[in-house]
Amino acid sequence: MENPQAWIQAAQRGDLDAFNQLVLAYQDAVYNVAYRILGDRAAAEDATQEAFLRAWQHIRSYRGGSWRGWLFRIVTNACYDHLRRKQRRPAVSLEGGDAADDDLAPEDWLADTNPAGDPEAQAEQRALRTALEDCLQRLPPDFRTALVLVDVEGLPYAEAAQAVGVALGTLKSRLARGRLRMQDCLRRFPELLGVFARLNPGGDR
Repeated sequence: MENPQAWIQAAQRGDLDAFNQLVLAYQDAVYNVAYRILGDRAAAEDATQEAFLRAWQHIRSYRGGSWRGWLFRIVTNACYDHLRRKQRRPAVSLEGGDAADDDLAPEDWLADTNPAGDPEAQAEQRALRTALEDCLQRLPPDFRTALVLVDVEGLPYAEAAQAVGVALGTLKSRLARGRLRMQDCLRRFPELLGVFARLNPGGDR
């Protein structure tokens, strides 16, 4: 449901019920973006609430195109606001974020391809998720956001560029550099290094 125009148009006329339908349809995706960027569940919940509040306040400024891209730009900005506030606190690092725990976000990065199968395979999947989360949180925020939007959420390049408000070439550059840093980080886990390349082979979208 990429462009639920009826709900959007009704919300632009002030229909709060229609906007609540949009919230229900997109809240998991918006939270997942916020969580992957911030690496902290409470902060992601705050950013998600802030994003939907801003979306409601500014919905009349939506002029068509990708609704998801428009909404993700709002939550990305909310996350960056949080990171800037966090950076101003001397005791907290912008780069590191809070380590993700073992619970999964609503939309897991890696789908469980063996839900009732080999326990060893399940353990390998958990190890891979942990490694990917750790390496993702070590990236600079701009690189992290590019990977979250394209490699986690599956946005086309043009839509991801819209979401972060940059030129397409800039988005592709951040994505390429972020992937290289992820691969460098994953060298600490040699048994998992090839998996990231298979999941993210690159190519145009």
